Amino acid sequence: MAERLSGYGVEEAIARGQVLFRRGDRRADFFLVLDGQVGITRTGEEGDDEILTIHRAGQFSGELDQINARALLVGARALTDGRVVRVANRDVPRMMAAEPDIGEIVMRAFILRRMGFLHHGEAGIVLIGRPDDPETLRIERFAVRNGYPLRLVDVESDEAASGCMGRHGLDVADLPAVVLPDRSVLLNPDTMALADRLGMTERFDPEAVFDVAVVGAGPAGLSAATYAASEGLATVILEGLAPGGQAGASSKIENYLGFPTGISGQALAGRAQVQAQKFGARLAVSRAVVGIECDKRPYRLKLEDGQTLLARAVVIASGARYRKLDVEGYDRFDGQAIHYAATAMESDLCRGQAVVVVGGGNSAGQAAMFLSRTVGHVHMLVRGEGLAATMSDYLVQRIEGSARITLHPFSEVTCLTGERTLRQIGWTDRRTGEKTVVDAGALFVMIGAEPNTDWLRGCIDLDDSGFVLTGESGQVPGARSAYETERHGVYAVGDVRAGSIKRVAAGVGEGSVVVSAIHRDLEALRGV
Repeated sequence: MAERLSGYGVEEAIARGQVLFRRGDRRADFFLVLDGQVGITRTGEEGDDEILTIHRAGQFSGELDQINARALLVGARALTDGRVVRVANRDVPRMMAAEPDIGEIVMRAFILRRMGFLHHGEAGIVLIGRPDDPETLRIERFAVRNGYPLRLVDVESDEAASGCMGRHGLDVADLPAVVLPDRSVLLNPDTMALADRLGMTERFDPEAVFDVAVVGAGPAGLSAATYAASEGLATVILEGLAPGGQAGASSKIENYLGFPTGISGQALAGRAQVQAQKFGARLAVSRAVVGIECDKRPYRLKLEDGQTLLARAVVIASGARYRKLDVEGYDRFDGQAIHYAATAMESDLCRGQAVVVVGGGNSAGQAAMFLSRTVGHVHMLVRGEGLAATMSDYLVQRIEGSARITLHPFSEVTCLTGERTLRQIGWTDRRTGEKTVVDAGALFVMIGAEPNTDWLRGCIDLDDSGFVLTGESGQVPGARSAYETERHGVYAVGDVRAGSIKRVAAGVGEGSVVVSAIHRDLEALRGV
């Protein structure tokens, strides 16, 4: 394998102390060690280099940032004289595609190395704050959902908190604060600024033209990007927050084909993201699309930071945003004790407490089951008479059989109370008017969503609810595909599309199928 891999690079001598790449570099070369030792380093507490691991003969450098344009989490330098094979970053995808057995080993190693960083909080950021503070939670969610290593220092319970704050000259009024790998400090940064400082974003040449721009990195968008990139189309994915969409916030998806024991939405999205990037798709996070110039091709997409980019074809996969309850005090607790996902992070926050889950769909059922393992009790509220009409039977049976979940039909939340944190939740029986109040520290709202299509108004026809009309809906005369809109070369897939089936598997299917229509359209555009 080493001999075959060497054919894609150049053999070089390295000298002790030589830097092969630095933390923060982008698109570093790939190094296979033939002789000697290469140390993989991170920035330590005092700003010096600490060795995380040592690569010896037959081992290679790199982790997931090797296949994208993000800033590297670690550096590498020669610890001894030796020899390496250097494979230029631009040639790594070709090597992995042409040598699939080598590519599989390399990709598995990249994934496992990133998982190690995440598990141990290595090579990433330190977040100092209160775990129930809305701004702390916002920053933590952004890092976690983007697979960026993070160590949370809880100022209320962590013994190391005072020392950490003292080293960086912080007091409680400065929190939450983020300590970056280079030891600089950001005070409550907004998401865009944090992404920029972490090197998670990309800059685009406004005149470069992509074959396909996918707006949204949920299951449908990631599927479309993976299939497009794997078939040689220059592909970019534009995502405002993090890969996965609403599915990425699901604690466990049990009826997705091929995963008999289930898979979390975040894990599924993470795998799909890596797969798309392996084939060469570029991913830009924390940059929402805010507009599109659709009067001529290639279409020009406008990003919220003022950047623009051009694409011959556009796939609208922008999904939907969570609906909220109309209850007094809701905004005060939103982002702190009100959640729209039930993952390990939220479960830990609610450990031992009673919680309320609102909603009767599969996402609500999955959340209730997941939370019931760690919280004190789950109260599940639905407006109708039960769950059978809106939820998969396997979930209905589990909820009905659980002593840790109580279903309250015909109920709606009418009261949220608490001072600094949520303490009590009340609801009213719509039939009898009976009011119930329980001590509860968290409210999980899973009552559906509204389409993210504001950026399309004036360009694409939408239905009365704001979903995108396509050929399949029968309301787009002349559409050449079930997923094409009134604009040739502009498609919609997944939850954002009118008439779509709101399931992960359906979105993945639509994302894969639409690529064949894109191919036909691009061939016609080029006159092939």
